[in-house]
Amino acid sequence: MNSSTTSTGHGYFPAIVCVECDSPIDALIALCIPRHEAMDLVAASWKESDSPCLVATLDGGRPVVVLRTPEGRWAACHAFLNDLYATHQEADRRLARLLKRHRNGYVACLRLMNSPADHWPGLAHLDLPS
Repeated sequence: MNSSTTSTGHGYFPAIVCVECDSPIDALIALCIPRHEAMDLVAASWKESDSPCLVATLDGGRPVVVLRTPEGRWAACHAFLNDLYATHQEADRRLARLLKRHRNGYVACLRLMNSPADHWPGLAHLDLPS
């Protein structure tokens, strides 16, 4: 995690919006997640009703995230999980450097566990419903 501070149990990362949709399933499909897998991800997320986002890995290893926007829509985003920060402010500064003209982005938050990373180097294991 990019920070000299101790872990707060959460990790923040920049996410750049590809498209906004009306449902999380539509957003996952827009990111090229097959419909049946998108439905499984959304159903699994109901266990953690306070979960602010859904993270997935596309074929080829690229991480993506679906976030609920302040307007109530769902943003399908490219996730920069290698840029995981201990504070929202650090992730927001990184997001500002990543954004290009006419692009939108968000800072996403994940709850972290203490086990080693299984999917991304340098990233604590994500506490996602299975």
